[in-house]
Amino acid sequence: MEEKNYKINRPGEVIFPELCFEIMKVLFEVHSDLGGRYQEKYYQRAVALGFEKEGIKYSRELCVPLKYNNQIIGKYFLDFLVENKVVVELKTVTEFVHDDVRQVLSYLKVNNLPLGILVNFRGKSLTYKRIINEIKDKANIIRK
Repeated sequence: MEEKNYKINRPGEVIFPELCFEIMKVLFEVHSDLGGRYQEKYYQRAVALGFEKEGIKYSRELCVPLKYNNQIIGKYFLDFLVENKVVVELKTVTEFVHDDVRQVLSYLKVNNLPLGILVNFRGKSLTYKRIINEIKDKANIIRK
């Protein structure tokens, strides 16, 4: 498989535009095929198959330790880490709540990653939010 090089653009530009296009293509295809009525675990399986079909490297349900003073105090699981660059968190909820956004932002900060995509499969259309972990721990949410 060919190694893909994705880069972060200059300030104000979209982060990883080519990679995000590929990720979103898979997410929209899954929603188009399955609709918005299933449990999250089925969408996770379908998205994994879509990533594989498109040749997108990913880790699924990646266990990440939470540390305080260099000691592990807990752990959490990322739905997907794509190309070791973008967190993709799937939901099947009526609508996003602030805790969903904070969850993804926490994943980004702890792992020093620039971008997360929060995706909701529930409903007639796929909804998503791009969540950016900016320098100096400032967070910015860019809406669809």
